Amino acid sequence: MEPVSKPKVSLVTEISREFTFEAAHFLPNVPPGHKCSRVHGHSYRVEVTVRGPVDPHYGWVVDFATLTEAWQAMHAQLDHRLLNDVPGLENPTSELLAAWVFGKLSFPTAKVVKIRVAETCTSQCVVYPEEG
Repeated sequence: MEPVSKPKVSLVTEISREFTFEAAHFLPNVPPGHKCSRVHGHSYRVEVTVRGPVDPHYGWVVDFATLTEAWQAMHAQLDHRLLNDVPGLENPTSELLAAWVFGKLSFPTAKVVKIRVAETCTSQCVVYPEEG
């Protein structure tokens, strides 16, 4: 009797790395008196998730160090800043911050598939590319 061969399964591989920064902001478009209309700060956490094939030589999708290098330029723009002063973040909601980060990242061998921004331990936003 011949051994039964297992069907080949195509695997999808994602890797994620979380980064942090400290920053202040205010939301200029909220109604007068809204607590977020005043300058306040957060300890932000940003998770970057990429998807791609595992390189047969290296055994990874993207080197985690490459993710860190890509983050460093953004970190310099965001950390200990008033986010409203950063070009493109004049109304720095979590949603718009996540989209801003998404727009700044690209990798030759992997696709950015998710950006998660948490401004508190209980409030976060996730953006994905639109399927289509």
